[in-house]
Amino acid sequence: MSRPHVVVLPFPAQGHVNCLMNLSHKLAQNGFKITFANSDYNHKRMLKAMNMEETEESLPFTLVSIPDGMGPEDDRNDVARLCLAMLKTMKAEFEKLLEHSILKDGDRITCVVADASMAWALEVAHKFGIKAAVICVASAALLALKLHAPKLIEDGLIDSNGIPIAKGEFELSLDIPKMSTTHIPWCCIGNSASQKIIFNYILRIVRASNLTDWWLCNTIFELEPGAFTLYPKILPIGPLMKSHESSGTQSLIGQFWEEDKSCLKWLDQQPPCSVIYVAFGSFTEFNTSQFQELALGLELTQRPFLWVVRENDKGKDSKLTYPDGFEGKNGKIVNWAPQHDVLSHPAIACFVSHCGWISVMEGLINGVPFLCWPYFGDHFFDKIYICEAWKVGLGFDFDDQGLISRHEIKRKVDILLEDESSRERSMKLKKIISNNLRDGGISFENLANNSGRCATNLDYPASDPGAPATGYWSSGDRLSEFR
Repeated sequence: MSRPHVVVLPFPAQGHVNCLMNLSHKLAQNGFKITFANSDYNHKRMLKAMNMEETEESLPFTLVSIPDGMGPEDDRNDVARLCLAMLKTMKAEFEKLLEHSILKDGDRITCVVADASMAWALEVAHKFGIKAAVICVASAALLALKLHAPKLIEDGLIDSNGIPIAKGEFELSLDIPKMSTTHIPWCCIGNSASQKIIFNYILRIVRASNLTDWWLCNTIFELEPGAFTLYPKILPIGPLMKSHESSGTQSLIGQFWEEDKSCLKWLDQQPPCSVIYVAFGSFTEFNTSQFQELALGLELTQRPFLWVVRENDKGKDSKLTYPDGFEGKNGKIVNWAPQHDVLSHPAIACFVSHCGWISVMEGLINGVPFLCWPYFGDHFFDKIYICEAWKVGLGFDFDDQGLISRHEIKRKVDILLEDESSRERSMKLKKIISNNLRDGGISFENLANNSGRCATNLDYPASDPGAPATGYWSSGDRLSEFR
């Protein structure tokens, strides 16, 4: 009997690829044949960064690529253009991939696992009668917000293009922290024209998501119970990340930039809980003034720091440079870091982060408190979780010039690191998350139970929209125990 064959399709961004790559490893370890379908552009970047050409054959799954519809010089940080291009080109190419599988004897694809931001792939799977699941790599609250978008229009909170009709706060339910209309995720990306495109793309993937009863999410129940109460079909299977025990191939693939592992040896030389780790993901860009204030702020703390400064951090400002007088003697600056290994290092004291959900998960599972510097999209709501719901971090305040000043950076670093309660709450969260990932834990069992059903010829679970998919949630530890 042939192994179940699963095609995994990530949204073409670094964090999404990492998350679904880790999911692919877990599925492969459980006996599934995996085809990982990256965009052509990111597939080439990944192979170049990891020098994987010689080791591709040793992978536990197959890497394939399909065009994303954009040219080599196009700006893939322009999310609106990327979404339009994918619908125009990538959907058709994905259909060819599935069709090719059907024509191959003994290698038929039995399941598609699509990033929730690529849920149009479910339309293709449905056309061929292939089972499918969506996985949200962000918070369950973000998935709930997207699923709730048609009702937000019906209630008059937003117009048909997703633009808020009135400013203020709103709530999806009493059990989910309030959101600001200013920080609705699709309203925090690009200009108004881009926001309309992105919102209509979201409506498209929401409709497509209803073609399956498997809504998986890279989170745990205890972190955001309100979202699971509002949409019981969402199943927590996270956090999906490399385990501390993993080695070899798993630690080598998925990155778009080569990891500078010299920072780990540098961390070995630093005292425990002393280093400020600063990393803003793969999208964040700074103007010159803010970049220089950040540099001077880190130096002003007089604490050791590890700062990730990507080559493309300069963005459109080719003159972005370190400020006069910046020596960086207390720190180490790298182009890209092995973030999970960094955050698990005992020298790390706190994480200055853009609050992307995958970075949030990596910080939480290592018990590291946060200093929040959200950039766009769902980052602003993730900050609310960190600072207000879980109380494991602080946010920065802007000055009259619209900057986070060097003095504000030093002030918040000092406050956070002198507050032992933040570290204590972080360590309690670490324990709760770790329990979910162990054999018998909620996330562990939900992934094991539902991956088996989805990837075989078993019937779909009942499609009652008010009923949860096959799985279960924790009734044990609750965050209220340590707030």
